[in-house]
Amino acid sequence: MAYENLILEHQDYIAIVKINRPKALNALNSATLQELSQVFTEIAQDKNVRVVLLTGNGEKSFVAGADIAEMSKLNPMQAQKFSQLGHRLMNQIENLPQPVIAVVNGFALGGGTELALACDIRIAGEKAKFGQPEVGLGLLAGFGGTQRLPRLVGSGRASEILFTADTLDAQEAYRIGLVNRVYPQEDLMNQAVSLANKIASRAPMGVQLSKSAIHVGQNIDIVSGQAYESAVFGEIFSSEDQKEGCRAFLEKSKYEYKGV
Repeated sequence: MAYENLILEHQDYIAIVKINRPKALNALNSATLQELSQVFTEIAQDKNVRVVLLTGNGEKSFVAGADIAEMSKLNPMQAQKFSQLGHRLMNQIENLPQPVIAVVNGFALGGGTELALACDIRIAGEKAKFGQPEVGLGLLAGFGGTQRLPRLVGSGRASEILFTADTLDAQEAYRIGLVNRVYPQEDLMNQAVSLANKIASRAPMGVQLSKSAIHVGQNIDIVSGQAYESAVFGEIFSSEDQKEGCRAFLEKSKYEYKGV
């Protein structure tokens, strides 16, 4: 499928999704949100994709935020629907079978931070900037920032970020646990591909069920989470990869996981 605001590339078992509105610093308007939903629906059904890299096209921006030009014209009901559109996309990314790595190559403000928060892993270039500037514009975070940010960095740090509209550089984002790694700008995509390839070399069913268990466990009590973990642990014993992976370990041989 052809996309107007996105670029979709495939590299072995990796899908690379680039938001492609560089003149608008890759801001998320309704059309881009809808296209992202379409591309992730496509990826979810593609058994050849084991890992997704999500980034912004161009040198300046991952996603500079939601599209203020579009939002400024909304009435309260339209604004609620716009927020719900964003939530559906973020939930879709969070619940995607394959792990998603946010490759933050520049500005990740407002909706950009929220988009990164919906991903499983976040890595950043040295020039990356994060923040939730909404209260400085008479708004508040509407794509999950008030929900996912406290879960990731704690309510105190999240409250400071959400209440002050301050911008964080890449090193500060790393210090508070918002990103996993910071790399030189020119090496960022190479490092992202290397990480994606490492994950893609592992048992796909094991990776996907691990992702599922993590996200299910974050929203229920620990006893229920342990019960879910036991259920998917049992499920994976029906796979060929489990049998062959254990056999290869015991025989000190190599096995290339097939995703079955």
